[in-house]
Amino acid sequence: MVVLANPPVVDQIPLLRSPGPRDTFSGVPVVDLSSPGAARAIVDACERFGFFKVVNHGVPAATMGRAESEAVRFFAQAQADKDRADPAYPFGYGSKRIGLNGDMGWLEYLLLAVDSASLSDACPVPSTAAFRSALNEYVAAVRKVAVRVLEAMAEGLGIADADALSSMVAGAGSDQVFRVNHYPPCPALQGLGCSATGFGEHTDPQLISVLRSNGTSGLQIALRDGAQWVSVPSDRDAFFVNVGDSLQVLTNGRFKSVKHRVVTNSLRSRVSFIYFAGPPLEQRIVPLPELLAEGEESLYKEFTWGEYKKAAYKTRLGDNRLAQFEKHSSGI
Repeated sequence: MVVLANPPVVDQIPLLRSPGPRDTFSGVPVVDLSSPGAARAIVDACERFGFFKVVNHGVPAATMGRAESEAVRFFAQAQADKDRADPAYPFGYGSKRIGLNGDMGWLEYLLLAVDSASLSDACPVPSTAAFRSALNEYVAAVRKVAVRVLEAMAEGLGIADADALSSMVAGAGSDQVFRVNHYPPCPALQGLGCSATGFGEHTDPQLISVLRSNGTSGLQIALRDGAQWVSVPSDRDAFFVNVGDSLQVLTNGRFKSVKHRVVTNSLRSRVSFIYFAGPPLEQRIVPLPELLAEGEESLYKEFTWGEYKKAAYKTRLGDNRLAQFEKHSSGI
């Protein structure tokens, strides 16, 4: 973290060293979802990084572009108009404050509930027909990508039931969330060698999250157990997939949930869309039997997704949410 002698005012938001060319991660795994080797490539990426880029995903550019244009139009409204939307507790419009536990970021956002393959009728935001239609089209398309990724993941892991993972997010009662983030430029920091934190470091609690952004970079992931932060080159035609905490448990630690964050740009806005694929609240989160070697025990205590979700949202962004669910050996 950067400490300035006379820092500009950015609403108590932490400052980070501005990323440079040397921070760019050229080794982002790229998975061609149309390739016969996609299943193996996904498993390899999840074991190494907990993160990968998806190309040839089948989502039309028009679907992605329409959602982005409508989002830009929404966030360009006067602040008073945006504030009239329901506050994000839990769903609606939010600005700078992330959750209820003191986390702050240089962003504004929409947090939306998803029923099946569209926005929940219980969530009145966005209220405009054009924006809602664009997001419904996008959500339906990206949900299909998530299902394909999870099916390929099961294949690559050698699980006989191809739906073992995807059924948790495609079945009735699945707990899906959709987020639209807007990171405005922060010109007050230009030339100072530091940037405002857009979204602080964290892991996602669900199985996977599927992200797309405009052409502005800012996403960073942690390598080497958090010892090194690297910048992910932006690609508006691709999706990026994060392994979440629940998938880490389902694979008994074989896949690691990736710690990530967003650093703002001093001159350009970043708009991102994230689909969070979660299971039903009553789903037991335990290692899949097919993935346990003979005599291997679970590294985690048994819990349901509802229990984990409740515990996770009581924590700060950067906390190790899984720590309280880990089994600890009793004697060395």
